[in-house]
Formats: sequence, structure tokens, C-alpha cells
Amino acid sequence: MRRVLLIDISNSFTKIAIARGNKIGRVHRIATKLLNAAHLRKRFPRTSWDASVVASVVPEKNLQVTRAFGDAVLWVGSGIPIGIGVDYPSPKEIGADRLANAVGCREFHGVPAIVVDFGTAVTFDVISSASTYIGGVIAPGLDAMTKYLHDRTALLPLIRLREPGIVVGRSTTEAMISGAVHGYRGLVGEILRQICGEAFPCETPKVIATGGDAELIAAGVVHFDAVDPLLTLRGLLCIANRNA
Repeated sequence: MRRVLLIDISNSFTKIAIARGNKIGRVHRIATKLLNAAHLRKRFPRTSWDASVVASVVPEKNLQVTRAFGDAVLWVGSGIPIGIGVDYPSPKEIGADRLANAVGCREFHGVPAIVVDFGTAVTFDVISSASTYIGGVIAPGLDAMTKYLHDRTALLPLIRLREPGIVVGRSTTEAMISGAVHGYRGLVGEILRQICGEAFPCETPKVIATGGDAELIAAGVVHFDAVDPLLTLRGLLCIANRNA
């Protein structure tokens, strides 16, 4: 059975897994700043997989992958066949993870669709009913917003996000959690409303959430049809199989 090493290098964390056939195995998560060639070679030796595919939005880490595995790597980008069309003025500007998300969504959830990826930034990617990537929206991620408040104020703490028990906080921490979660849900819901009005005036797209804060935020936004934590890796596997 063919084994494919899947690597998703994001700004904060890198997710790595080995897929056997169509089944994605255990996902290893490492802080991207700690990612290096020695770690990759030790944890994922060349004998443990037959092919490798990488989506990276952190160019300075690409060299570590190359040092570890040489040219036995397929780099995701608009220049290779990915299984969907791309209608975008500058395709090279599209993040590899966003392309993988679009492919995974088309394959496992259907089109037309909007993928919302909750990472360091939150991205909204739009796939038409013709299976074509047509653009999206980028906004600050939830962690980035809360960390900014902590870094730029003297008294506001760094909070751990969770479902707010109440809207009107009875402490500084409760007030910050309420503002972060409910405020972010409002941001996400409004962006989705405007995307649907502009891109899908006569259609109802699937709306799929993925990424670190997906379950927390999607739980309070009525637009979402599914939360798929493995969406990016699923897309990478589809791309690897297409380019076998």
C-alpha cells in the first residue's frame, strides 16, 4: 500500500502525518519555529514513506525540508495539477494551504463551497460550482487578536480561549473571553454573509471550518455545515495522488 508523507507548514504549527492508501494516520504537531531537517529525518525516515507532499506558507522552513528529503518532495502550488481550476489574477500569491483546503473541500464536502481556516490568520476561500478557486478573504486570527491586546496594554492578561459562560463578564478575564469569542463569531458571520451575497446570490454553498479554533468558533455560527480538522491534509493527499 502506497505511503504518503503529508506536511502542512503553517505560521504557528506544522502538521505532519503519513497516509496509507486513503487513510491518514496519526497527526504530529510541532511548533514551526522548531522545525528542522534533523527532526524530520529522525521522526519520518525516508524508508517509512514512498512519496511526500508539502504545503508551506513559511518559506524559510522550506530549506529544512529540502535538506531532510532532497528532491523527493512535491511542493503544492498553482504550477502543478491540483484537481481544481484557479481563476485568480496572480495564482502564485495563493497560499499552498489554501489550495489544499479547496481541493480537500471539493473532494470530501462538495461544491460550491466556502472554506474557513482558523489559524494564525483566518482565511475564507471560495470554490465555485465549477470546482474553480475564485478568491477569498484574509483576516487576523483569533489568537493574534487576543495576544495583541495583552502585548499592547498594561493590565489585560493573556487569556486562554473557551466558550464564554456569560456575555457580560464579571471579571477582566471573563470580559475578554466574551469579547474575543462573541466578537470573532460576529466577524466570521458577517464575512460569510457578504461572500454569499456577492459570490453565490443564487446558490447555497457548503461552509466548512478547519484549523485550530474551528470547533470553538463554528459552534456559535449558524452558517457552518461541518468542521473538518484534517481538511488540509486530505487535500494534500488528493494532490499527491493526482501527481503520482
